[in-house]
Amino acid sequence: MTEYNTRKLADLVRRPLVTEKATLLMEQNKYTFEVAPKATKPQIKAAIEYLFEVKVVSVNTQRSPQKKRRVGRFVGFKPTYKRAIVTLAEGDSITLFPEV
Repeated sequence: MTEYNTRKLADLVRRPLVTEKATLLMEQNKYTFEVAPKATKPQIKAAIEYLFEVKVVSVNTQRSPQKKRRVGRFVGFKPTYKRAIVTLAEGDSITLFPEV
């Protein structure tokens, strides 16, 4: 297994995505995160295991398509991002909503 720099691993995972679909996936022990666009699946796996101290079974990634937006006569694009759906081992979980 390749050793990764732990400082760089923390920068790969940007934030958890909390959408209706993502919360439904949490019931199947799958968690969704926004990650750096250049992050690879082994890097994402290592980062999640390091940050949350869990065992990752699989990582699925997807990039959002580039969508055109315009404001008046100015045409631009929405920022693209990379999404990672991480499946955890049975018995492991990540607390995204700590009890207040």
